[in-house]
Amino acid sequence: MSEESTLSRSMSRSRPTSRSRAAASRLDRLNAATADAAEVALLACCGSRRWARLIAAHRPYPDLEALLAAGDEASYDLTPADLDEALADESVVGHELPPAESLGSPAAHTALQAAHDAYERRFGHVFVICLDGLRPEERLDRLLTGIRNRLGNERERERDNTAEELRRIARGRLVRLAANTSRAPDASGFRIA
Repeated sequence: MSEESTLSRSMSRSRPTSRSRAAASRLDRLNAATADAAEVALLACCGSRRWARLIAAHRPYPDLEALLAAGDEASYDLTPADLDEALADESVVGHELPPAESLGSPAAHTALQAAHDAYERRFGHVFVICLDGLRPEERLDRLLTGIRNRLGNERERERDNTAEELRRIARGRLVRLAANTSRAPDASGFRIA
């Protein structure tokens, strides 16, 4: 079942009856959802339960900008435990690499997998990077450059980088969650499965 179907089903019970189903925006539906349904939908954007609860608790949001500001604020307030929870969720939800042919070469795919393995051994968590706004042909360069550059970081600095990347990923997912389209929020971040 798609995330959109889950979101629609869990939020449909709390939608105002005066609006037609087609006319209600996803942001309106998020605002009108029960706290539990909103938290479930928000967990698809960031795997920290505290993050999802904070955003759900401050509803209703008058517009997308207010929702994004709340998401940013909640992201900046992540504790180390919240960040660990969000990273664990990213590792479970992980995203498969596209086929090696689409990355340019099987060698690039192998190099990226090896770099990810080295990253995970060094830092003890998955590598995440936001790829929003990049064309498919730009992604491999961003991935390889990002992981190679970040492998040289000290643990504390990398923790900060990881938190920022998760914030950017969550922001993109919030945009898609609240969009007036039928497209479900997808994982715009990257995690090698």
